[in-house]
Amino acid sequence: MTVSRPNFRFLARSPFTLLAAFSYLMLPVAARCQRPESVSAGDWAFSYPADTAKPGSLLNLRSLNEKVAGETGFVRLTPDGNGFVLGNGKPVRFWSVGTDIYRQSPQDMAKHARFLARLGVNMVRLHTQIAPDKEGPITGVNEKEIDGIWRCVAAMKKEGIYTTISPYWANGKNATQWGIDGYTGASDLWGVLFFNEKLQAGYRAWVKALYARPNPYTGLTLAQDPSVALIQVQNEDGMFFWTMQGLHPPQKRVLGRKFGLWLTRKYGTLEKAKAAWQGAADGQDDFASGVAGIGDTWMLTQPSTGGLAKRLDDQTQFFAETQRKFYADIADYYHKDLGCKQLINASNWITADPVRLNDLERWTYTAADVMAVNKYTGGVHTGANNGWRIDPGHHYTNSSCLLDPRSLPVNLKQVVGHPMLITESTWVNPEQFQTEGPFMMAAYQSLTGVDSLYWFGTGGTPEYDPDPYLTFLNLNGQHPLNKWTCSTPSLMGSFPAAALMFRRGYLQQGVPAVHEERTLASMWQRQVPVIAEDKSFDPNRYTGNTGGQSYIQKGADPLAFLVGPVEVKYGGDPAKSTQLNLSKYIDRDAKTVKSVTGEIDLDYGTGICAINSPRAQGVSGFLNKKRTFALRDITVVSSNDYAAVLVVSMDEKPLKESGRLLVQVGTRSRPTGWKTKPTDFKSDDGKETFHGYEILNTGTMPWLVANTEVTLTVRNVSLHKATLLDAAGYPIRSVPGTRKADAFTLSLPTNTMYLILE
Repeated sequence: MTVSRPNFRFLARSPFTLLAAFSYLMLPVAARCQRPESVSAGDWAFSYPADTAKPGSLLNLRSLNEKVAGETGFVRLTPDGNGFVLGNGKPVRFWSVGTDIYRQSPQDMAKHARFLARLGVNMVRLHTQIAPDKEGPITGVNEKEIDGIWRCVAAMKKEGIYTTISPYWANGKNATQWGIDGYTGASDLWGVLFFNEKLQAGYRAWVKALYARPNPYTGLTLAQDPSVALIQVQNEDGMFFWTMQGLHPPQKRVLGRKFGLWLTRKYGTLEKAKAAWQGAADGQDDFASGVAGIGDTWMLTQPSTGGLAKRLDDQTQFFAETQRKFYADIADYYHKDLGCKQLINASNWITADPVRLNDLERWTYTAADVMAVNKYTGGVHTGANNGWRIDPGHHYTNSSCLLDPRSLPVNLKQVVGHPMLITESTWVNPEQFQTEGPFMMAAYQSLTGVDSLYWFGTGGTPEYDPDPYLTFLNLNGQHPLNKWTCSTPSLMGSFPAAALMFRRGYLQQGVPAVHEERTLASMWQRQVPVIAEDKSFDPNRYTGNTGGQSYIQKGADPLAFLVGPVEVKYGGDPAKSTQLNLSKYIDRDAKTVKSVTGEIDLDYGTGICAINSPRAQGVSGFLNKKRTFALRDITVVSSNDYAAVLVVSMDEKPLKESGRLLVQVGTRSRPTGWKTKPTDFKSDDGKETFHGYEILNTGTMPWLVANTEVTLTVRNVSLHKATLLDAAGYPIRSVPGTRKADAFTLSLPTNTMYLILE
């Protein structure tokens, strides 16, 4: 099977081009229910204050962070290994973003850190490339990139923000003088790091230069700096993905020789291995030279029988053990040779088949401390250069996880004894149903115990991006929009209440909805598990435009991910696999899912999610479908066709007793002058037809935000004052309300983003 990988799409994440800020990602999409593109009967222009250093902001979450990140020591695992604690043993949750600010000025880094802390962020991920960016030996480094990392770590530390560092991605390396047979120039080195000793030596030299030398901006080496919480070994590569089919012949032969050695250790000789395989052969077999041919990745995704099945089982085990050994050796290098005390995540990648291969990929990560995946959601988007920009003439659909909950990024199978991270995610532009994102992720992360989601990405601007257009391109008077940004009013504007709710633990974590135990032998044989994640779509490495749902016909209901944690234990006893009576929580006829905690109700038929806990309550989705939502302490009445309303306690008391509440409202937003027309269009491969939109005009700034159309009642005897805030939390004006018995009621202003009740 051949997979098309157009080079222009890979440029979207190359650190060597103007497109450095636009990172590659996975895009799970489907042709889903469409809504009108118009935002509202009215809208208001979003702006962010120029001076945010002045006092007086009523919404600044900086106090949630430590005075200095790492002030009590290194972030560690909880006793059960499933979560994180600070150096003093206090449990911690991370509200995280990916940022490219480390490539900007020191002033911008400092301003960015202050901005993020205000929004509730306490972790950033730096997706970097410290390998040499010019011709030179493999042990050289990119000193400019390293200096930016050092500066950024120091800036974030001052604002109580921890750092995750990802130092390497296999895309587009200038490998001319690296001595890797078959690879020269700007080569994609997919899969090579796991078995090539020269590349592994280069990697060790790169990270030694980063971690072992003193950071001139803190005086500490990064290895000694507890504000660096997590080390990610490498980004988005693995031996169970389609890219292994693209190994250049000399390296495929190197890998085949290693496979031959592995087989000799197992069977005694290659001929005995062939006998065990009942003669199943491969065209690349060269047993006289000790080389066993490497079967195509596609074969690992298909059922097989007889000798071929045994051969593929051996190749699967060899791949898994090779990849896991690499991670184990590198983790030892970080800890023992470099003295790093940080927790380590191996990688964050997907596989060619999430049903048969995902558990293998995650098993290899158990050589380190932390699990991770990159997982996005959003609608179909087609057109030239759609991997990194949004042009007039492009076509797209809107989709909502509220209507298709299986596309929610947090639907993850978590490995017992290891924290779980989503190190890149967002509701991908030009998706208009974004406001649900922070609302749903904070809720379902809390429920399932997924420890952090890193919103991708803030780009290289210190605060909200004032001009998210690619101004170096002029398309008949229009500029393309940056596709990969969370710096929108609908997404980033919805951070504070969600971050506060998540970080303070206002929602309970549930008991496992599904607990699966798997033998390693069943994984080598690529047997179908009890439950698997749905397939994610990747616009940069797949053809077509849609992902797909798991093909498991039996086993646990895939909506179990929305009931409670779904977990797996490798090397366990399958007889100990358990699941709740999911019919108590999932009603397929009514299209509803209730969390095991009783605090989250999802109506995916209507597209509405309600949160109902003592200290956080709210509703998100297509609100005018029901209009009135009576929760335990609040009632929301809304005619918004799409919005998220979230009320959280700011003093940690229940809403009915709190003396200070944050009301946050998010609606749809589009650039000024954004214009589309409804149309049908084909997928890139021509196999599917979608009902969506053609972009006629990408517009200009400012963002126009759909008016808030909400009346809110809070049943609390002490509330008497409401203050409307601007985007930075500064008071705009008082808002009148009325008291009746124990309730305080007010009509929210049309430009409500944040409002404080006291």
